[in-house]
Amino acid sequence: MPRRPGATVRADAELPDVALARDFSRDVVARRVRSGDWQRIGCGIYLPAGRSGPDLDGVTTARVAGLAHAVGVHHRLGTDHWFSHETAAAIWGLPTIGVPATTHLVQRHAPGSRSDPRITRHVMAVQPEDVTEHRGLPVTTLERTAVDCARSLPPLGGLAVVDAALAKGVDREVLLQSLVTLRGRPGARRARVVIELADAGAESAGETFVRYLVLRDGLPRSTTQIPVETRLGTRWGDVGWEVWRLLLEYDGRVKYTDREALVREKRRHDAVVEAGYRLLRVSKEDLRGRTLTDRVLAALRPDDRPRLRPRRDLRI
Repeated sequence: MPRRPGATVRADAELPDVALARDFSRDVVARRVRSGDWQRIGCGIYLPAGRSGPDLDGVTTARVAGLAHAVGVHHRLGTDHWFSHETAAAIWGLPTIGVPATTHLVQRHAPGSRSDPRITRHVMAVQPEDVTEHRGLPVTTLERTAVDCARSLPPLGGLAVVDAALAKGVDREVLLQSLVTLRGRPGARRARVVIELADAGAESAGETFVRYLVLRDGLPRSTTQIPVETRLGTRWGDVGWEVWRLLLEYDGRVKYTDREALVREKRRHDAVVEAGYRLLRVSKEDLRGRTLTDRVLAALRPDDRPRLRPRRDLRI
């Protein structure tokens, strides 16, 4: 699919600073926690108040805390380790659906002491080509991270990660080839489905969600970044079906920041409609059950409505 001019690739995560209890006296730690200056986010790990960072739907404290926990764990561990799965995805700036409950690590050996419940350890042999360093943290490569998430997450979560990995330049064929050695392993079949359906044209997790729902419910595969020639020039639709001249636009809560932006979008909307396309605005309320699919079917002419073939392999 063509890339929309001006489209930006999601930036890597901004890693927050953390405070480690080992660097301060107990009195200092207790005082700063009581005053609200520090938030405890893990064993001996504290996040200074007011720290925040970008997230796919705005500023999310829980995501920043998750990244801070990873930074703190890295400084506390004395053995070789690499962040993996959803934690690696967050470090690379790939979106996840929801906030991971634990920090994921790959290690060659299991720890000898009692494990931290906030850490999920994957004990396995590590191949040099599967790990690297990014933003000062040891982490699985983009390719390995995408495959791990596609295998371990529900289809929607895996699709969000792989969509964004492709947008960052990961080669789909490389991901599929890596699954050959994992044939028969847990999640390998699901990962192949997710990787084959992934699309670098999805510019947000919301757009991935839209694509996932209509695929899951059995509508034909949609296209991303559809160019529409209008009286205002070429305008681009997020997701849609050119054969039906139907576009879906995901509207996040922070998409229109001022009146001018709203006016520009209204002009764009009118121009697209005048060019012969139907355009459905999708909000998060449409991402429940079959609401979105029903809206798509209702927008189609009776002769165009396809027979739905729901996909069991995409059910959460």
